[in-house]
Amino acid sequence: MAYTEDDLNLLASVPQLIGSAIAASAGSGLFGTGKELFANANAVLDGLKSYPGNPLIKQLLPDPAGDRAAAVEKMKRTRDWTTARLRAKGVDNGEKLRALVIEDARAAAAVLASKASPSEAAEYKQWALSIAEKVASAATEGGFLGFGGERVSAAEKALIADVRNALGVAATA
Repeated sequence: MAYTEDDLNLLASVPQLIGSAIAASAGSGLFGTGKELFANANAVLDGLKSYPGNPLIKQLLPDPAGDRAAAVEKMKRTRDWTTARLRAKGVDNGEKLRALVIEDARAAAAVLASKASPSEAAEYKQWALSIAEKVASAATEGGFLGFGGERVSAAEKALIADVRNALGVAATA
């Protein structure tokens, strides 16, 4: 079955929103949050490198080797769709973002179950979860002046577990 434009926008936005919600979930400070947001952008684009044979991920991400104008236009469409969705849902704080991420991860899992091949769906879910883990590991939470603290906070771990459940991915031991 073919993906609708809304399906594609949802599937493109979920990984980005997951990373943003992870960055917002714990007090990393200005520099830590900056590191996490940078890690988010890199981890999203790593989907092309990590899953080069996945046609769905290729369809969702701009091709850096292809037409630059088309890549920028694709990113703008996804950004605009995501921004409109955030506004429509009244997302104005971290808790509301977290709730939307869980809702959208469930919706993405449903789209994947009905339209993607099992391997495409599994790789998409691995990619989305890898973004959460990379962003959570990008900066330490707590501590003082970069010393001490923990690499992945309890809030980040809880959000990752909730995203994993929403996507329907079994936890690894």
